[in-house]
Amino acid sequence: MFKNIRMIFRELSKRKLRTMLTLFGIIWGTSSVILLLTFGIAVKANTSKTMHGMGEAICVIWSGKTSISYGGFPKGRQLSFYNDDAQYLKDQVTLIDNISPQYSRSDIPVNVNDKKQNFTINAVWPEFKDMRNMVPREGSRFISDLDMQKRRRVVFIGNEVEKTMFGEENSVGKMMLIDGIPYRVIGVIIKKEQDGSYNGQDKNAIFMPTTTYLGIYSDRYINNMIARAKDVSQTSQMKQAIVAAMAKKYRFSPEDIQALPIWDTTEYDQFLGTFFNGFTIFLGIVGVMTLIVGGIGIANIMYVIVEERTSEIGVKRAIGAKKRTILIQYLIETFVISMVGTISGFLFAVLLIFGINKAPIQDFVGVLILKPIVAIITIIIISAITFIAGWGPAKRASNLDPVVAINS
Repeated sequence: MFKNIRMIFRELSKRKLRTMLTLFGIIWGTSSVILLLTFGIAVKANTSKTMHGMGEAICVIWSGKTSISYGGFPKGRQLSFYNDDAQYLKDQVTLIDNISPQYSRSDIPVNVNDKKQNFTINAVWPEFKDMRNMVPREGSRFISDLDMQKRRRVVFIGNEVEKTMFGEENSVGKMMLIDGIPYRVIGVIIKKEQDGSYNGQDKNAIFMPTTTYLGIYSDRYINNMIARAKDVSQTSQMKQAIVAAMAKKYRFSPEDIQALPIWDTTEYDQFLGTFFNGFTIFLGIVGVMTLIVGGIGIANIMYVIVEERTSEIGVKRAIGAKKRTILIQYLIETFVISMVGTISGFLFAVLLIFGINKAPIQDFVGVLILKPIVAIITIIIISAITFIAGWGPAKRASNLDPVVAINS
């Protein structure tokens, strides 16, 4: 075995340029497959993470215009959510786990000492916290039921709001004037990645209890509602039940999807999953095409080796070596060549991944991690290409006629 391996390296050393080009193809192909698959997985994970920064498995519900004439009403009727609609849906739709109305006002002046800036303010229920991943920083909290009951003038603010208005100071417990009215800061959101948004980034927003908000602004209409199903798999049924309940209350067709637009983030998650799975497969195919070039190089070298060792093969066959023995020998030699390139390719890919992770691009592609499944897939692909590349030369060597081979 080791004698054969030494012989392989002696043969390869006679063709340094051809060998180096072949090994380069295997090294580059191996590292390409690993890097491209790892990149695809990292981008998918990072996109999912930033999307879930807005909330996971939630539905955002808006009021729209009717597009179907129904119950004596013409189409084009503008619908609006009233203050009691969130509670109405919570009572009517048993599939709902959590729901919260959301009132919003943009460009509201905020003052802290001598600093003045405009921000978007939102009024929500305590349930909003878990649905929208509003995680408070240590030592702070979100809006509570007691805040709602007592109509406290308290606010939960985005981390960028704190940075803008308070600088490096801890804002928790301090006062800020919002539209000329004093509020106490009770919490600050932790820094999070958030790509998905329907009303601006959470880091730049201010949140207060709905009871406090309505006591000051007296809005009749809700901007939108957020709901989440008890069972994620029943989100579609929950949406249908919500539409049916609102259609009954406001007398529009349950089939009119424009009357009640609903953004179902579970559907978007499924779309992203399908898209990025296809994207990762495409990247893997690109890497495999590079690896096939290396496989062609291996086949070429092995054909040359068989050609130059024809007499040796003839002698082995003449003294009793079986075809199967010759076949296995040359397949092993093929895999030895491939193994050298594969190991080098793995090491090169690991170094590149380490270097990429040191670059300031995590916000765009996430952190690259070489997962075991990627290594396994790469090894399987390389093994298949190596076997195909080595089969032809090995089969040719095993089928040589001993007499003809010796005479040649």
